[in-house]
Amino acid sequence: MIGASREAVEAARERLDALTDNTRVDAAALAADLAAVTVLLDRETALRRLLTDPAQPGEAKADLVGRLLTGQVSGEAVDLVSGMVRSRWSSSRDLVDAVEGLADSADLIAADEAGVLDTVEDELFRFGRIVVTSPELSAALSAKDTDAERIAARAGLIRELLGGRAHEVTIRLVTRLVERPRGRSLDSGLDDLCSLAAARRGRSVAVVTSAVPLSDAQRDRLGDTLARLYGRPIQLNLDVDPAVIGGISVRVGDEVIHGTIADRLDEVNRRMAG
Repeated sequence: MIGASREAVEAARERLDALTDNTRVDAAALAADLAAVTVLLDRETALRRLLTDPAQPGEAKADLVGRLLTGQVSGEAVDLVSGMVRSRWSSSRDLVDAVEGLADSADLIAADEAGVLDTVEDELFRFGRIVVTSPELSAALSAKDTDAERIAARAGLIRELLGGRAHEVTIRLVTRLVERPRGRSLDSGLDDLCSLAAARRGRSVAVVTSAVPLSDAQRDRLGDTLARLYGRPIQLNLDVDPAVIGGISVRVGDEVIHGTIADRLDEVNRRMAG
């Protein structure tokens, strides 16, 4: 997001953090409410355009949110969305993305409160690796049709795959992603959730691919090196792929640090071909 939308998102995240600091607020229930609002705004194009129209007074838009949502979702969800529509947005789609992001954040807050945030982040990452290496599964879960039966079938497949094997927060996050991908690929959506979980702990994520598992000492050295390089704590998500032959490959956001034998062989081949 850019400009006004970025500022609006930051303000909304601060309000969510302040709200969930109150232990009486059920973060998981709030996540479900915000997810329901996301579905509404994604479906009702005219409504989201009205709620992001800069020509409309902020209080009038907040009043409309109150009339529409009161009694349908919790008061905390109404307050959050009312505050969001008072802000300025660069596009109407940004509002939908932001509400969805708050729903995911609220679920991760619930995980944090339960002391399982690390577990959820690891499960999201591991499931993402499974999806990447299984084209059939990826295709089954990434369909973008909106037929209710097929959406239910995708959600059922997630419950079959993860039920009893993953935390309920992980299952909720992944289920929402496959039910309503909203233009995202499944693997990129899972990457976004991993990054959101890491940000919850004040860290960035480095996806590290190596030919063999790294030792504890190697992980510590790599983590320290990346933290110095980027100037902030780095969460290592480790993946093993024998195809890299040797060394490691590290991806932090859009930046890739190559250090594998396979990469060097590819470079030699490119030079010979040239």
